[in-house]
Amino acid sequence: MAQASKPNPLLEIGVTILVPALILMQLSSDKRLGVMPALLLALAFPIGWGMWDGWRRRKISWMSVLGVVSTLLTGGIGLLKLDAQWLAVKEAAVPGLIGLVILGSAWTRNPLIRLLVFNATLFDVDRVHAALTVRKTSNQFEARLRLGTMLLAGTFFFSALANYFLARYVVTSGAGTEAFNEQLGRLTLLSYPVIALPSMAMMMGLMFWLAREAKALTGLQLGDMLRGG
Repeated sequence: MAQASKPNPLLEIGVTILVPALILMQLSSDKRLGVMPALLLALAFPIGWGMWDGWRRRKISWMSVLGVVSTLLTGGIGLLKLDAQWLAVKEAAVPGLIGLVILGSAWTRNPLIRLLVFNATLFDVDRVHAALTVRKTSNQFEARLRLGTMLLAGTFFFSALANYFLARYVVTSGAGTEAFNEQLGRLTLLSYPVIALPSMAMMMGLMFWLAREAKALTGLQLGDMLRGG
């Protein structure tokens, strides 16, 4: 079976961010869909996208699973009409827990940076390890992976703190109200430029730092280390 092509990132942003935000901000009044129907419809888009992406790839992506779980938790907060602070806690808890797991893995034999950054999708791992063996620098590289794992955990801790404070600032109304839906829509729109883009920039910086360290320890050029280079 041919590997599924990667979906258009702009389409993904539209389906999982823009459309849900517009539904929450424009259709939550009693004159339109109403609070709960608008909330459920908005949440259906990212959940549906995550399920469709898993079916299309014929495998389960842990990032898609986390996205679906996070969306379901948001729906639970809305349906149970909980205080807005619980939304902020939820927004911080998901990346915070991921950060703790990644940080803990730094002291194991398999730091999670191998899965998230230094993986066979991005790097020609076999070629890198062969060069490390020849130059007898494998131990130094393992130390870099451990440090990189701590830095990677730091990007998730940044995301957790930024999520919490942004949610506390934007969403001040109790769940189950039209104001909550509208504020949740604004939070959805703001979270991408305020949190997601800086986190992606940190991740890219970490990847290039790791590539630079690998270059020094292997003697390979960056193009030779990257997959397809």
